[in-house]
Amino acid sequence: MAHTIVLVDDDRNILTSVSMALEAEGYKVRTYSDGSEALRGLTSQPADLAVLDIKMPRMDGMELLSRLRKQSAIPVIFLTSKDDEIDELLGLRMGADDYIKKPFSQKLLIERIRALLRRVEVAADADAGNAAIVRGSLVLDPGRHICAWKGKQVDLTVTEFLILKSLASRPGHVKNRDQLIDAAYGESIYVDDRTIDSHIKRLRKKFREIDDEFAQIETLYGVGYRYRDEA
Repeated sequence: MAHTIVLVDDDRNILTSVSMALEAEGYKVRTYSDGSEALRGLTSQPADLAVLDIKMPRMDGMELLSRLRKQSAIPVIFLTSKDDEIDELLGLRMGADDYIKKPFSQKLLIERIRALLRRVEVAADADAGNAAIVRGSLVLDPGRHICAWKGKQVDLTVTEFLILKSLASRPGHVKNRDQLIDAAYGESIYVDDRTIDSHIKRLRKKFREIDDEFAQIETLYGVGYRYRDEA
């Protein structure tokens, strides 16, 4: 079954050209030029992945993502301005899975979409037969994409889930940023080290909303991160 991709951008030329390129690759595509319209569309007709432009009138991509994350863990790729690092990092901290800078090549976008959808399938299908990971108060069920801390569900994006799974699979073992990038994005995708740092901050924030004493994800400065198992 073909995946459905939602494109949200106020530039009609981008919507037209990218949707044609994606349809040529076999994807079903829905386009929106306004964030409010996209939110209504995604609420009534869920999709497999969304590509959101950050800078749009009325409801921008940041607000759209914030509202989406209250109801859905849909994989999201942000389109950001060429040199706007603040937008990139803020978008990742709010729950985006990936970002691409404008101007971008359609080939690059298609590669990132394929990679993200593949990560979703790996998380949902390849691990379906695996037992849940239990680390003290943490429960990770890869097959059902469920994460719980002290009995309360923690809603994670695909990227966040894969990073946490990589860390929690071997408590006490340090994972450097390159290893976490490979675990979450795959070896063929290049992302900046700061991308992992942003996802880690987002993970900690989500757990601390449930338990303000959560400190299982440790930073080893200059080395990487590790999951500290409970005694």
